[in-house]
Amino acid sequence: MREFFKYVFATVIGVVISMVLFLIFFIVLIVGIVKSSLKEDKVSVAKNSVLFLNLDQAITERTSEDPLSKLPVLGSDGDKSIGFNDVIHALKEAKTDDNIKCVYINVSSPHAGFATMLEIRNALIDFKKSKKKIIAYSEVYTQGAYYLASVADKVYLNPEGALEFKGLKSETMFFKGTLDKLGIEAQIVRVGNYKSAVEPFFTDKMSDKNREQVTAYIHGLYETFLDGISKNRNISTATLHQLADDYKIQQPNDAVAYKMIDGLKYKDEIIDELKSLSGTDKKKELKTVTINEYARNITDDPDKSAKNKVAVIYANGDITGGEGSDTKIGSERISRVIRRARLDSSIKAIVLRVNSPGGSALASDVIWREIILTKKVKPVIASFGDVAASGGYYIGCAADSIFVQPNTITGSIGVFGVIPNLQKFYNEKLGITFDGVKTGKYADIMSTDRPMTAGERLIIQNDVNRVYDAFTTRVANGRKKSKAYIDSIAGGRVWVGTDAVRIGLADRTGSFNDAIVSAAKKAKVKDYSVIEYPEMLDPFKTLMENTTDKVKTYYTKQELGASYTIYEQIKSVISRSGIQARMPFEIKVQ
Repeated sequence: MREFFKYVFATVIGVVISMVLFLIFFIVLIVGIVKSSLKEDKVSVAKNSVLFLNLDQAITERTSEDPLSKLPVLGSDGDKSIGFNDVIHALKEAKTDDNIKCVYINVSSPHAGFATMLEIRNALIDFKKSKKKIIAYSEVYTQGAYYLASVADKVYLNPEGALEFKGLKSETMFFKGTLDKLGIEAQIVRVGNYKSAVEPFFTDKMSDKNREQVTAYIHGLYETFLDGISKNRNISTATLHQLADDYKIQQPNDAVAYKMIDGLKYKDEIIDELKSLSGTDKKKELKTVTINEYARNITDDPDKSAKNKVAVIYANGDITGGEGSDTKIGSERISRVIRRARLDSSIKAIVLRVNSPGGSALASDVIWREIILTKKVKPVIASFGDVAASGGYYIGCAADSIFVQPNTITGSIGVFGVIPNLQKFYNEKLGITFDGVKTGKYADIMSTDRPMTAGERLIIQNDVNRVYDAFTTRVANGRKKSKAYIDSIAGGRVWVGTDAVRIGLADRTGSFNDAIVSAAKKAKVKDYSVIEYPEMLDPFKTLMENTTDKVKTYYTKQELGASYTIYEQIKSVISRSGIQARMPFEIKVQ
């Protein structure tokens, strides 16, 4: 008995010591986060500085204020990120900043969509009006990286590096074979022949309609991609087509020979050139300031005291009910800020910035309603980013005017529902059976342990049809088109920005800033400040709520590696509920 109590006592002591050590670790962690956040102060920009534009980081809608993102275990692998709007503001400021002598772009594989990259390219082109030089250098350029770098006055490549230039591809992953092996049937209810979000679950290849729309939008993206490079490198688009089709750029010297690159240089040679451009003595250290640091210096709008305001409301991510987050559109949160902006007399116009593949049809309609009420009081302009499709288009279709980039992905006006039939999986794979009683014929409608009956399918199809009818009606009224016409270009079809303007789903191609200027003009105000909604969530307030999810995500990524994307897609489909107004597939262009 004495030995028993001895071991019990030792165990208790061990647990207590472990808890104390964990508490100490947690306190140190919190203190570290606080110190890290407090250090995020303005930086001093020395004379003859080079603005270092690192474009390999994640380029998001807005710069994250989450301190956990900087911690490798609790965050997203310790990677930095910056909002495209901060990049644009920083470049605009640097244009007239006498301390900034030139810009150095370093990019190998940007984490950004095509429309976001176009916004940054345009900001860099505007910066060049200052006559200050832009130098780009990398050891490896992916196609997206080269698209950004090509705007520079000089584009350099490492002598042993590589430039990827082969054309674009879009690929969809199909899960039907996996579901068949598991004995799972995806029961599909949808409207629209182009609404192919559900295709990966009931077929093993693209349908003809899906292939038609993907071919159209991928070529639209490619034309914008080549056109931008053509203008900055003074190479015809026909030549660029040929270079990619024949895979001519295989060696670093090929990139120079075909004028894609201005020269092959090592990093020390680039530093010497930057010293020369910035007026720095070669024997002294080059003075640099990163775009992240520089952007923090100008986060405050100098015109915030202006009487009139234009509110930018960011709608970023999947659309769901509830509060959402900074990367997910919650109908409650977004509706609330739209109402606040509508009732604020100092706000003269609103820009709804949409970057969303869609989501819940009901949540989309809730947000749409607030836009309808608001446009009766003040102008509402929509600015579409990389993707504003399905539910993302739904929430913006009522705006007074819609701005897109030529390579924005939009449209996808359609709805669907997926009800999995897990009967074989439960019975044959797990040995689980179900039995019970019910008081009505349809009491167990939407049950996943058996196939749908014909009556149940009819009920669900009628509901999907009703939502689709409401969706097309909203679009027809917002775009001032006949419902028959909208139906002819809907059906779930995806359109690229230039085509969206041509068929009337958008009003014009233009930048995010163009949309802001248009909103102010429509409100008839000249002196105004820009305020952003919704307010970024307090990172410390959500610390405990998000830590568990972040740790789980981190370790899942470590275990699955490249297969994490597959896991994420399957998890996303399983978690969806209700009728969806969502993009027909996860777009992955390479």
